[in-house]
Amino acid sequence: MQIETIETLRLANHPNLLWVRLTTSDGLTGLGETYFGAGPCEADIHDRLAPLLLGQDASRIEFLNMRMQPYTGFTGTGAELRALSAVDVALWDLAGKAADKPLCDLLGGRTRRSIQIYNTCAGPDYVSKTASVRPDNFGNTAEAETGRIYEDLDAFLHHPEDLAASLLEMGISSMKIWPFDFAAGAADGIDISTADLKQALLPFERIRAAHGDRMRLKAELHGLWSLSAAKKIAAALEPLDMDWIEDPVWMDRPAGIAELSRATSAPLAGGETLTSLGQFKALIDEGNIGTPIMDVVWAGGVTAARKIAALAEARSRPIAFHDCSGPVTLAVSTHLALSLRNVREQEIARGFYYAWYQDFIDRVPPMENGMITVPDGPGLGLELLPDLWQREDAMRRVSR
Repeated sequence: MQIETIETLRLANHPNLLWVRLTTSDGLTGLGETYFGAGPCEADIHDRLAPLLLGQDASRIEFLNMRMQPYTGFTGTGAELRALSAVDVALWDLAGKAADKPLCDLLGGRTRRSIQIYNTCAGPDYVSKTASVRPDNFGNTAEAETGRIYEDLDAFLHHPEDLAASLLEMGISSMKIWPFDFAAGAADGIDISTADLKQALLPFERIRAAHGDRMRLKAELHGLWSLSAAKKIAAALEPLDMDWIEDPVWMDRPAGIAELSRATSAPLAGGETLTSLGQFKALIDEGNIGTPIMDVVWAGGVTAARKIAALAEARSRPIAFHDCSGPVTLAVSTHLALSLRNVREQEIARGFYYAWYQDFIDRVPPMENGMITVPDGPGLGLELLPDLWQREDAMRRVSR
């Protein structure tokens, strides 16, 4: 099962996404994906990784993952690790197809048939034009719900109790929002004013008033705040019985995370921007994070995810997998979530899932009554739609 061809695909209309497809000597294909920095990741796959991979046995995944580790960027969060992650996912997709098994069954079997989801309340165009996670790139268009297109970011800002009701009707009882990003102090993160703090608390308070404890609430802070400001925000959120506060400070600063953990009773979560075992070990052991979060297509693929999940389990921690990026990411994360014992729930963004995920792949991971599972079929159980490769905005590159 030698690797004969490495193809990448980008779309001008979705500039943050990159797909990679490996083809082997016996005709099997494996699909991978990454997000943010698509152009540099594409270049790294063809210029650095292709010479290392072509002609190699695709079943030697651990060896190939080791071989792809870059010298510069080894513990960074840049193009090298994203490129490696996309290829690693494609290698595991190939392995599942070669064994004629869904990936989760190849990874030791399912610990459950489906897993509950939580909704990250983004709209369809959230962070879609550039990699800037800032309000001017949040894409909230204030559209009303039309069919199954959900502008959840505008909803959490303006009618959060209705948004929560809509999610509960779908069986989704956990949601994540980020109103603190819109505070004036978020520009530099040094401090948050009392007025902005009260304004950002309103969506949480309105949901609690309307729905009580039926909805689990998560606050996303995107690492924008100083330690002192994060302490102030966490203290204000404590009475609202938060499910977690995510990325309250930058996750590469375990001492600060530990200090915040000691200062608040609210559970902390985070880590999706980290990309090595050492970083996650420090996050758990030194930062005392309650729930480490990993992005499979940023932090080393399935190979790394299994090790980081085991690291968390050894410290009696759950692991959570990030999805607010692309359909392959959601699929591979769900396979991992079904196979691992220490995953409580899987993130989705229904604004993405119903708006455009299904425009790119032939099958999405099925969701019903607040639960998600994997598509039928070997490997990931899905493929890119064939016509994507011929789209006018398609940018395709091939290494042989």
